[in-house]
Amino acid sequence: MKVLITGGGGFIGSHLSEELLSRGHEVFILEPGGTTKIRHLIGHPKFRVVHDSVMDMGILDSLISQVDLVYHLAAVVGVEHYVGDPYQVLNVNVNGTQNVLKTAFKYGRKVVFSSTSEVYGRNPNLPWSEDDDRVLGSTRIDRWCYSTSKAVGEHFCFAYHKMGLPMTIIRYFNIFGPRLDKLDAGRIITIFMGQLLRNEPLTVIGDGLQTRCFTYVSDAVTATANAGLQDDTNGEIYNIGTDVETSILELARRMIAISGASSEIEFVKQEDVYGQSYEDIGRRVPNATRMKEQLGVRELAPLDEGLRQTIEWFREEHK
Repeated sequence: MKVLITGGGGFIGSHLSEELLSRGHEVFILEPGGTTKIRHLIGHPKFRVVHDSVMDMGILDSLISQVDLVYHLAAVVGVEHYVGDPYQVLNVNVNGTQNVLKTAFKYGRKVVFSSTSEVYGRNPNLPWSEDDDRVLGSTRIDRWCYSTSKAVGEHFCFAYHKMGLPMTIIRYFNIFGPRLDKLDAGRIITIFMGQLLRNEPLTVIGDGLQTRCFTYVSDAVTATANAGLQDDTNGEIYNIGTDVETSILELARRMIAISGASSEIEFVKQEDVYGQSYEDIGRRVPNATRMKEQLGVRELAPLDEGLRQTIEWFREEHK
């Protein structure tokens, strides 16, 4: 099968490329950025890189007409973007997704759309099942632009599905692993990682008791690949993640212990880091039943083992 991954040069895209190549598929990736995360795949006879973006309809038409399946991972992600450049978040995540769906519909190609646990907002009823309500804050708070952009993408998926487009939606819950983002930016693990490597204090926002469900990338990628390759996933939504909660404070302690770093923990105020345009979510927990029963990902990697592999990778990369 020929597969296109938009944003294929990113963290999850690079791992998904490996997974699909290992299953014998031919992989095309569309990537506007660098190729650092996929440099080990360049030269593979079934791997092709196209340096462009989902904002270019001509490129999308050329690529999607050639493939059988599209994994749409391209998006502007990261808290620094939500509060720093909400226009870019909305433009790429909404209009870029429309471009992909419009072209896939033209050629009748299945799309797997990567969404996020952020779509649930701050719904207090946990764990979150795929059809649960969304509870968001004010539109004056830039933090919610990412959640909204992904929810709009999901609505477009369902609109096209009603017109006959085969599609599946996956919602990621705090995926981590080697090649995750860049140090000091993006997700909490890479922010902590940069501080660890410099033996600096790990900066925990608030009291650190807010929790997340950290999911190792290999498990997320298996579920993602199966969501596209299985016929019984058409029209469905899947939470992708472990249902084991870990507080941010506990994450910091584990990363220090596993790494052997001399870092300590420093508590900081949220507004000192993100200003007034961010609201945190106390807990995020998925109901992972659909993923386990339908996508075949049941035994998920323990957090400590995933952190150990991630820390080792970053240490090797930043010698």
